[in-house]
Amino acid sequence: MQRIRNFFDDLNNWGIFFQNFLLLAIRLFWGYGFFLSGYGKLINIDSTTSFFSSLGFPFPQFSAYLAGSIECIGGALLLIGLLSRLSSLFLMATMIVAYLTAHFASVRNLLEDPQNFFDQAPFLFLYAAVIVFCFGPGKISLDALIERLFSRKSD
Repeated sequence: MQRIRNFFDDLNNWGIFFQNFLLLAIRLFWGYGFFLSGYGKLINIDSTTSFFSSLGFPFPQFSAYLAGSIECIGGALLLIGLLSRLSSLFLMATMIVAYLTAHFASVRNLLEDPQNFFDQAPFLFLYAAVIVFCFGPGKISLDALIERLFSRKSD
């Protein structure tokens, strides 16, 4: 019986060990993706503004700068693991707005065609932001380093 318990304890410990590498991979891949998406919006601000205007956004130029900045800065913060949960919150909000505007047909038809909802560009970005928000950036991040430094000072 002890061997079985040891096996599951070891399995759990390996899972915890690899969790930090998974969170790092998610942050690096999707942080870079958010950064590129935001950067693309900002360097092509006229076409982004035009697109936002066609969607009926109020203040389309401001909205384009806001979305581009959130994605670019939030993506960079995810990459380095700084203010990860806060930036994830802003990135989640941005992806929800994308779903409710540019991809609204997939939201409206979610029950009839769920695959279409999952196939939309914002889905995996939203999913990655939710993972980082819920589980944090992991131990391989500036957030974790700062937390360790502050916990040492308070001891």
